[in-house]
Order: sequence, then C-alpha cells, then structure tokens
Amino acid sequence: MAIFLPGTADDQALALDEMTPREIVAELDKYVVGQHAAKRAVAIALRNRMRRQKLSPDLADEIMPKNIIMIGPTGVGKTEIARRLAKLTNSPFLKVEASKFTEVGYVGRDVESIVRDLVEIAIDMVREEKMEDVEDKAEVNAEDRLLDLLLPPPPQAAAAAKAAGPAAVVMTPTGLRAMQVVQVTPAGQTIEGSVEATEEAKAEATAAQSSQERTREKLRQQFREGKLDERMVEIDVRDRNQPSFEFMSAQGPEDMDMNLKDMLPGLFGQRTKKRKMKVAEAFEYLVQEEENRLIDMDQVTRLAVERVEDSGIVFLDEIDKIAGREGAHGPDVSREGVQRDILPIVEGTTVNTKYGMVSTDHILFIAAGAFHVSKPSDLIPELQGRFPIRVELHSLTVEDFIRILTEPKSSLVKQSTALLETEGLKLEFTPEALAEMAQFAFRVNETTENIGARRLHTIMERVLDEISFQAPDLFKSPRAEASQEGVIAEIGASAPLTSEPRKASPPLPVIERKKDDGTVEKVIVVDPEYVRQQVASIVKDQDLSRYIL
Repeated sequence: MAIFLPGTADDQALALDEMTPREIVAELDKYVVGQHAAKRAVAIALRNRMRRQKLSPDLADEIMPKNIIMIGPTGVGKTEIARRLAKLTNSPFLKVEASKFTEVGYVGRDVESIVRDLVEIAIDMVREEKMEDVEDKAEVNAEDRLLDLLLPPPPQAAAAAKAAGPAAVVMTPTGLRAMQVVQVTPAGQTIEGSVEATEEAKAEATAAQSSQERTREKLRQQFREGKLDERMVEIDVRDRNQPSFEFMSAQGPEDMDMNLKDMLPGLFGQRTKKRKMKVAEAFEYLVQEEENRLIDMDQVTRLAVERVEDSGIVFLDEIDKIAGREGAHGPDVSREGVQRDILPIVEGTTVNTKYGMVSTDHILFIAAGAFHVSKPSDLIPELQGRFPIRVELHSLTVEDFIRILTEPKSSLVKQSTALLETEGLKLEFTPEALAEMAQFAFRVNETTENIGARRLHTIMERVLDEISFQAPDLFKSPRAEASQEGVIAEIGASAPLTSEPRKASPPLPVIERKKDDGTVEKVIVVDPEYVRQQVASIVKDQDLSRYIL
C-alpha cells in the first residue's frame, strides 16, 4: 500500500544535500512571497549542516549550528517559512510554541519534552521509510494469509505436511497399510509390494494438491480484480482494550521514564480476539501487521536518534511571549525561569528519553517572534548569545498582497477557484479586482491591527460570501417539491429557514462565454466593482471592520 511521506516535497527535483542555498531559496519562493533575508539565513544554515557532515568527526563535533531568530510582525511568513522548510528537508522537524512551557516545579510542559517529541517524529519518519522498503513483501505475505482464510488447506494435506520422514507401505495380514519407514537401505530398497501403493498415493496427493493450487490461483486473480472485496472473513486482531492506569505525579505521563509494558509483560500481553470484516479491510489490516513484523524497530530507533542528533530542527514560535524582565516577585510563573530552562536545550545538553540518551549539541533552533511589546534584548543575555543570526522580516506592501494572491503554488485565488470547480462553477478574478482586494487588505491593516497576509483570508471570504451561497442554486437545475396542498412548486433557490423578511441579495457577476466547441458556459467574473460592493461599506466603518475584517 502506498504511504505518503510528509517529509518530502512532491516536486523536489534534487535531494536536499545537492541543493545550493540559491536553489533552496528558489524552492521557498514557490510558497512564500518576499522576506528574502529570512530565506537566505535558513538556506545558509541548511547548507552548513550538509557541509559539516562531510568533515572529519573530530572537526565536525566542534562546529555548532548557528541558531536563527526571526523578528517581524504577525502574518509576514515566519511560520510559513518553517512549515515549508519541514516539507523541503528530510530532517526531523518540530514546531512548538514557547509560551506553552513553564518553569520547573509548576504544572505544565517541561522543556525537555521538545526533544522527546522530536525523537517520536524521527521514529515515525524512519518507520515509514522502512515500510516503503518492505511494502511489496508485506503485501505478498498478507495476500497469502488472506487466501489461507478464504481457502483453508485440506486436513489431509495439513497432516501430511506435519509428518516427517519418507513414507512407505508394508504388507500385513489384513492387507496394505501405510506407515513411516524408519530405516531405508542404501540402495533405496523397500518392502516388496509397497512401490505400487506408494505411487498411487503420491498420484492422488499430487492431483489433490494441483486442484487446490488451481482454485487458490483463481481466488488470487478474483481478489486482485476486486471481486472478493465485499466477502466477509474472520481474522484474529489485537485486543486494544488494555488496562488503564492513572498516575498522580508532578510530571506528565510523557515524562515518565518507565515502560510498564516491559515491567509487566503478562499484564500487557498481546491478546487477540476474533473479528469479522470485509476482505478489503482485512487485507489492509494484514498488510499493516506484516509491515510491523518485517521492520526491525531496534534499527529504526537507532537511526532515528542519530538523525535527531545530526539533523534535527526545532522551530520555537512566539519566543517574544517569554521575553521580559520582571521587577516584581510573586507566585506567578517567571518568564525568565522558562528562558533559563530553554537555555541548556539550545546550548547543548543530553536528554533522557525512553529510547536512550539524546544529545542536543547539533540540533538547529529557529526562533520567531513579533516583539511588539518586548524586544530581543529583553531576553536573558545567555539566551541571546545562543542565537547569533538575527533576521528582520518586513511588513507586507500592496504589491506583496497582489503577489500573495496569485504567485504561490497554492495561492488563495487557486484555492477558491478549485473549491467552486468541484460544483461545476467557473470562477475568475480580473487583475483589477485582485489589486482592489490588496488595497483593502493593506488599508484595514493600517487602520486597525496589522495581521499581515491573514487579512487577505477575511477579505477573500467577504468577497466570495454571496457567490458561495447563491451560485450552486443558480447553476443547478430547478427541483420540484410538493407542498402541503399537493401543489407542485418549482424551487430554484433555497427557501429561508425563518419567517423574517430576507434582504435582497446583490446580483452575481455572471457572464456567458462561448467555448471552442460552440457550447455556451456561465462564468462568474469578479471585477473591482463587485469587490467594492462587498467590502467597501465595512472598510469605511472602522468600528465594524474591527469585528468583521
């Protein structure tokens, strides 16, 4: 079965170790508009990791990663760069919010859980890679097991397969009787009269086996053609109703360094139960079972830990939320305390996980924050020194908004067009309409809170509100419904759900266009006038735009 590996890019032409910094930036340009300085810093950091792996071990251990801190307002691409970086690189990648961690001694997540989560991600990545390697063999094994369920071997053949040693026939007073020969002469002689009976028994067994094989191959062909998918079979599945325990501990369950399944093997034994399911479902279950059986988890664990230590990447978002120098002391959780706890992880330490000790010396940390209230200098000096590269991301302009609407591979325009195409609706935006939407987004960001490119989502949804609601009914053929009096009423659009008078909806910008084959198609064309009609009244009222846009 095909398994999608999220750590690889679909259209990645080169392996990451073959990509130059310029090619890495070009790959990020497909998804993130602008912010060239941040992309350069990330590309150089990734390339330096590849360079380090080609050095001698003694020198490679001395080279520490150059951690990066990205400074910029919200919605300018900090998180998107990190997200696309995760798909571009085949390294274990973890994005965490710095504000979710608390100082040691308080209820909350410990900073060491960052490394534990990173190891779990690496194990999932390596396991899926190994699953792809054994996929074909697992499917063959699962198919054979499924055919054994559909066509069990005959009892005589099973008994014969269990028996060991050559068989012969001996003469007794009551007639011929088959028995196992304990000794055979070097010349291969047997008791007189046994050869004919043995040959006859062998012929019968061969004929039965041949018939069994033909029937099995017919079933195999029918299964591959999907003709047996709805047939029910009974298989043994693992019983997932395991005993549950509740721990009273200051640490979370993920931080407990004990494995109860190893301590109490009898309590957590692999119990199975009979379950009936369709052939298609049973095949998927058996494939997963065979894949897990063929994979060496010790090797997976070892490779995952090595990958985390050599090429792990952690994205610390919202780091500005833990920045600040408190003058007063009280019972509240100290933000400086969280910084002091993060410091050894970033600096390089050894964390104890259930898979063994993991070193963080060469894990790359990328921090990001808006720093509206605080400044990077508000971080404790020790933590500032662990982020030598600082990159400032700039606010978006009108031109940036227009590029965001059109250039990325999964731009908002392409997403909206694809969604309506599922219902047979053709949607188009004129360049002037896109420029008008970009102007509105920039203006609202200037007059209210600046949320960056996320403002385009609210503008786009406001523009497409009536189109998404009315268009499916207008393009669909009218349906007939019977009223209570038995009169057939033709309904072209959805009726209001309440008795309140409904406001007249503005007409949709629908035009008819002749196609190449001579047929006429209806197209919804969004122009600047329609954009102003949907958005302008809300943008003018600043109090209203604060709530709606």
